[in-house]
Amino acid sequence: MNKIISLCKRRGFIFPGSEIYGGLSNSWDFGPLGVEMKNNIKSAWWKFFVYDKQNIVGIDSAIIINPKVWEASGHKDGFSDPLIECRECHCRFRADHLVGDDVWNQEKDFFDTASEQDREKRIVDLIEKCPHCGRKKTMTAPRNFNLMLKTYLGPIEDKNDLVYLRPETAQGIFINFKNIVTTSRQTVPFGIAQIGKAFRNEITPGNYIFRTREFEQMEIEYFIKPPKQDSDWECVFEEWRKLMLNWIEYLEIDLSKIKELNVPKEDLAHYSKKTIDFEYSFPFGVKELYGLAYRTDFDLKNHETFSQKNLKYRDPITGEEYWPHVIEPTFGLDRTLLAVLAECYKEENIPGGEKRVVMSFPKWLAPIKVAVLPLLKNNEEIITKSLEIYNNLKGSLSCEYDESGTIGRRYRRQDEIGTPFAITIDFESLENDDVTVRDRDTMKQERVKIANLKEYLKYD
Repeated sequence: MNKIISLCKRRGFIFPGSEIYGGLSNSWDFGPLGVEMKNNIKSAWWKFFVYDKQNIVGIDSAIIINPKVWEASGHKDGFSDPLIECRECHCRFRADHLVGDDVWNQEKDFFDTASEQDREKRIVDLIEKCPHCGRKKTMTAPRNFNLMLKTYLGPIEDKNDLVYLRPETAQGIFINFKNIVTTSRQTVPFGIAQIGKAFRNEITPGNYIFRTREFEQMEIEYFIKPPKQDSDWECVFEEWRKLMLNWIEYLEIDLSKIKELNVPKEDLAHYSKKTIDFEYSFPFGVKELYGLAYRTDFDLKNHETFSQKNLKYRDPITGEEYWPHVIEPTFGLDRTLLAVLAECYKEENIPGGEKRVVMSFPKWLAPIKVAVLPLLKNNEEIITKSLEIYNNLKGSLSCEYDESGTIGRRYRRQDEIGTPFAITIDFESLENDDVTVRDRDTMKQERVKIANLKEYLKYD
């Protein structure tokens, strides 16, 4: 993992946040290449789940919304983590995060059958010392602390002006349900998609960009008719499960590294009747990548109660009114990027006794698709021809022009940032109007006519 983190900073994927001021705990800025990759993921996700579907529409809702929304959704009272506190230094920690994976596995049988109270007591017993001050056996029993980040609207910090940064994007969809039905004339079943920032006051963030206090979600709320029997919602749930696996395959993530976890009933979120976590084998352990939940009619029903507005859906054919039930596929954008980085990082031995680091991104996902490399930077004709090719390609492909260093070093740089194709312009190019195109993965080189480059470089 450290090698990936180092490469990401060195090559401009991800930087530590506020670095010149000493940084800020678990804050990250996405550099030029990181931004390109995030945009590529978002665009592909939107095409995969919105444009390619007939009954999915989009929304971009506000980050700060009326705090009553969080009362109705259950977040104000129920969105919390069990924390333990050191009696000596008063630092707080997620109880379950202080127990290593090996210990969790050893204690699995006990945790699966014990009561919540016994589990909490056992967790405290397993923690030998405070990770901050090092004192032994100083931890309190777990207590719940709310994870929503607070702020104030207006010039005075008054409790009447208290608002929250949204901890999830879903509620902005639910409170706009009637607006979207009215304006887009969607009929059940249909979905509403959203990509946006969310914020959680995570007590123990970590593992690079895996768990942060500011993150980006890609979510869909898919509305269905209230089921008369479990099989009615289960078949829709299964369709979305398969779609999510198809998306993971599209990312070229090895499905053998994906584990599907049926979340136990006692660990379900307050709104969920069933949840599947799609877990990925990250370098630091098997952790949640995506989630799929059956939210029933919890959200629309609660928002109707709290807002006193009618949020029932009226069937245009039968006239029947009801609160639609919801299937919710949730995708973390930052975790998607991290999984792709982990999946694509490779170290290879190459001829000549050298080693190379290569990011084998899917071509559509690579931040730079083509590198244009003049063989010599002091030959005016070669430079002119190279810039002509670069300017011709950059309108349709993300390109990089690089004339510094030996051609071998430039190849290594492009390998590290995952550029699928490198074009070298040499003396033959001036005579024959062709170039050498190098493939990132095979390192094979082929002469291609300049007039045929755009067709050759197609990757869809």
